[in-house]
Amino acid sequence: MVEELAECFRRLARDPDVRSIVLTGTGKFFSFGFDIPAFLGHTREAFLAYLRKFASLYRDLFACPKPVVAALNGHAVAGGCMLVLACDARLMAAGKGKVGLNEVAFGSSVFAGSVEMLRYCVGDRNAERIASSGSMYLPGEALALGLVDRVVPEADLLAAARELAQLHGAKEPAAFRSVKALLRGPALEEMARREEASLREFVDIWYSERTRENLRKIEIHP
Repeated sequence: MVEELAECFRRLARDPDVRSIVLTGTGKFFSFGFDIPAFLGHTREAFLAYLRKFASLYRDLFACPKPVVAALNGHAVAGGCMLVLACDARLMAAGKGKVGLNEVAFGSSVFAGSVEMLRYCVGDRNAERIASSGSMYLPGEALALGLVDRVVPEADLLAAARELAQLHGAKEPAAFRSVKALLRGPALEEMARREEASLREFVDIWYSERTRENLRKIEIHP
């Protein structure tokens, strides 16, 4: 799935007829993040290889030369929240959906890239609060923290996201691409410098016995 998403965004970035992009999910989830039960049987080497691909995906999304609007139809958990942070704008449906980086709550860490994107979106103080607490936030709470930019009625979510995407897409592409690269360049440079070490540390914590015990208790409910 990560490879398919990465290739999809590469195609969209190259397509001169595409001016902007909306990223959304279905059902109760925008994205649950990693399918944790499926990863429990992976070797450390295989899991690290996957993490490198996932980190490359959100870096490419964060650097995408075209506007990307996230339409949060439901929960955006952990890795799902990272994809949200990589977008240019974030709209969330009003209701019971939650968003957050909850990794520390089950004994895991996060990635350097996710921290840089979080800082970029919400500032250092709120980034510390969000990442170190492991809390999941309802729409109004997420809006107050800067995790999302707008909360809209569920029935209006896609229409509002498309309208915002069209608004951003109406800008001169070369100018938008240049400004976005200038704004996000320092964060991307920091990602490149620190990402690999953070992924290796993540794997060390993930395969520790206490974290593995916590991971075995996690179930995915639709």
